[in-house]
Amino acid sequence: MAKVLGIIGGGQLGMMLAEAAKNERMVQEISDVIVLDPTSPRCPASHAGAKQIVADFKDRDAIVSLADRADIITYEIESGDSDVLESVRQYAEINPSPQTLRVIQDKFLQKSFLSDNGIRVPRFMMVHDVKDVVDGTRRFGSRGLLKARKGGYDGRGNFKIDSLEDVQKAYDYFNGELTMLEEFVPFEMEVSVIASRNTKGQIKTYPLVENVHQNNILRMSIVPARIKDEGVAKKAQEIAINVMSVLKGSGTFGIEMFVTRDGDVLVNEIAPRVHNSGHHTLQSCKTSQFEQHLRAILGLELGDTDLLYNTVMYNILGSSQFSGEYKISDALGDNATMEKNGVFLKMYGKRISKPLRKLGHVNLVGLHGESVKTLLERLEGLKAMVAVVPL
Repeated sequence: MAKVLGIIGGGQLGMMLAEAAKNERMVQEISDVIVLDPTSPRCPASHAGAKQIVADFKDRDAIVSLADRADIITYEIESGDSDVLESVRQYAEINPSPQTLRVIQDKFLQKSFLSDNGIRVPRFMMVHDVKDVVDGTRRFGSRGLLKARKGGYDGRGNFKIDSLEDVQKAYDYFNGELTMLEEFVPFEMEVSVIASRNTKGQIKTYPLVENVHQNNILRMSIVPARIKDEGVAKKAQEIAINVMSVLKGSGTFGIEMFVTRDGDVLVNEIAPRVHNSGHHTLQSCKTSQFEQHLRAILGLELGDTDLLYNTVMYNILGSSQFSGEYKISDALGDNATMEKNGVFLKMYGKRISKPLRKLGHVNLVGLHGESVKTLLERLEGLKAMVAVVPL
C-alpha cells in the first residue's frame, strides 16, 4: 500500500524529493507528500505538488500534526527537534532515526561519535571558556576553526582563527553559544561521498565528488573528482561505507571529507539528508540521490549508483549586490535545446534573491563523452548566462 511521506523542510531539497516521489519507479510507493516549512505563502516543495504545513521546523504541534497525517517522516534540513520526533514515532516511522539526527545535529557529539568508532576526523576539543580556545589554538599550531556546535551550515557558525590574536574576536563572535574548536586542515581538496543505507542494512555509495567552495558556500561540484591516486578515492568510499555502518541511519547522507596533502582522508561533517553535492545525480546516474533516499527510507532495494556521464554542477547564487526579485539571462535558449547540449537548468522557485542564497543550479553533463576539463571550459561560457540580475 502506498504511503504518505512527510518531510521536515520544504526547500529545494524537499522540492526535488517531492518530484522523485512522482517518478514512474516511485509512484506506486508514495501516494502523497506533506512538508513542514515556515515559508509563506508557498515553499519550493509546494511548487512540486507537496502539501504544506506552515510552521517552524521545531514547532511541536506542527510536528505532531505532520505525524498524524504521514506514514513516514524524513527531513531535508537538520533543524527538526529530535526529542519531539522521538515522541511521535508511535504515529509515524521516522527515517533517519531521531537518535541519528541527535548525534549529527551537535558537531561535537558527531565528531566524538566518529572518533570513538575509529573514523578519522580533524583534531577537536570542547570549549567552555576563552582559555580553552587559547590553549587549543596553541595545541593545534596557532590555527583553528571555532564552530557553533549546533545550527551552522554553508559556513555559518564557523570562525577561522589564523593566530592567537584572533581568539578573543572569535570567542566573542558566538556570544555565549556552545562551541567546539577544531584544528585547521591544510587540505589538498574538499570532497564528498553521497551514501545511502536502507532500513534492511544495504549500503551503496556514489562516485567521489570534488567540491569547490566560495565564501564558505558550495559553488561547484565535479564528478568524478580529479584525484590522481585511485587509492585515495577508494579510501574515501570505504570511509563512507564505514560511517553509514556505524550510524545505522536509513536514508541518503552527504559525507564531506578533506583530502590532505599527504593523501590522507578525514571526515569533516555529515549531513543526514540528500546533499547539494549530490545534485549531479539527477542526470549523471540512473538513480538520483532523491529517489535513492526514498528507496532507502521505504526499505526498498537501492538503485544503481554507477556514473553514466562526467558532470559539473554549478550553484546559481543570489548576487551580493542586491536583494529582491530577479531573473537570469534569456540567452540560454529553450530547455530542449539546452538539454540536447548537456545543459540541465534547475531553478528552485524562490521569488526573492538574497546575497548568496541558493536559487538554482545547472548540471553540465558530458552526454557525448566530454572530459571534465572540457566541461569546465564550457562552464566558463555559461556563468554569465546564469548570473542573477534584478528583475
